[in-house]
Amino acid sequence: MYETMTFSGGIHKHNEIEELIEDLGGFVLQKNDQQLDVTITMAVPAEDTDKIEQKAKELLGSVEISPLASTEIAVVSPTLARQHLPHAACDIAEYMRRYGTKTNMIGLARGAGKGISQISKSEKDLIEEHDLAIFSLGSFDDCIRKKTHLFEDIDIPVIVTGSPEIPAEEINANAYVSGFGRIPRRLKRGENIRALRQLVKVSEDIISKQKEDIEDDPLIVSPIIVKIALERKVPEVAHINAPMALVSQLDGVRVKLPFDKFHDEIADVEVEGYRLGDISEIKKSKMYDHILVKILPETSLY
Repeated sequence: MYETMTFSGGIHKHNEIEELIEDLGGFVLQKNDQQLDVTITMAVPAEDTDKIEQKAKELLGSVEISPLASTEIAVVSPTLARQHLPHAACDIAEYMRRYGTKTNMIGLARGAGKGISQISKSEKDLIEEHDLAIFSLGSFDDCIRKKTHLFEDIDIPVIVTGSPEIPAEEINANAYVSGFGRIPRRLKRGENIRALRQLVKVSEDIISKQKEDIEDDPLIVSPIIVKIALERKVPEVAHINAPMALVSQLDGVRVKLPFDKFHDEIADVEVEGYRLGDISEIKKSKMYDHILVKILPETSLY
C-alpha cells in the first residue's frame, strides 16, 4: 500500500528527496517550483514514510501525510444559478485542491427550490464516479432537511455543507460541516477559513477510513502504478489537452481519452505482469466520454 505525502522545502538539494523516492520504489505525483521553494507530492510504500521524514528533516524542509492526494472529489451544487453555485462552492473546490485532490464541480439541473428539487440517474451516476461527494447547500435548516433526497441514495461517502448546525445523522449524511451557506462573496474571512479547514479535516478522515477498508481486501495493483504505466505505454496520453490527463482515484484511474477509440488499447496495457483489462472494469464515464478504469480486489483472482 502506498502512502501519499507532501514535501515542502527549499529548492537546494531537493533532488536528493526525489532520488530517495525512486530508491524506495515510490513515485513523484506532482512537483511545483516557486522561486526558491519546492513542493513535491509523492507516493511511497507505507512502511518507508519514516525515511522520507528523516530526509526532509535533513534538508530543513517539512513533510506531512496527504490523505487527499490521488483522489477525486465531486463538489455538488443544487443548481448552476447564482444563488447556489458562486463563491461557496467555487471556494470549496479551489481550497480542497490545495491538499492534493482533484475536484470537479457539478450543478444539478433541477435542484432549485426545496419543494421541486430533483436529481437524475445520470447525475447520480456521475457523482458516484468520484471517491467522495461534497454537497454545498444553503443557509436555512428547513431547506437543507428537505433536500436530503438529493444525496441519500448516493453510494459513495457524502459530506453536506451549509450554514446552520445540523447533526449529520439527522440528514443521512456521512458528515455535516456548518459555516457555509449562501455567501455572496469570497470565503476569505477568519470564520470562513476555519470552516474550510474543518471541511478538509473531515474529508481526510473519511478518505483515510476508505483506505483502511480497501486494505481489508487490497486491490490487485495500486492505482498509482496503473497511472504510471498508462503514462509510459499509451502515447496519446502525452497529447491530452487537459491540466490532468490521468486522475488517480482510491480504486482506479480516470483517463481523459475517448472511450470508443481507446478503451481496447487501455485494456491491453500490461501492469506488473497483468493485462489491465483482466484485472479491472473499464467503463465509459458520464463525464465527457472519459475512460474509467476500476481495479478489482485481490479476492477476484480466486
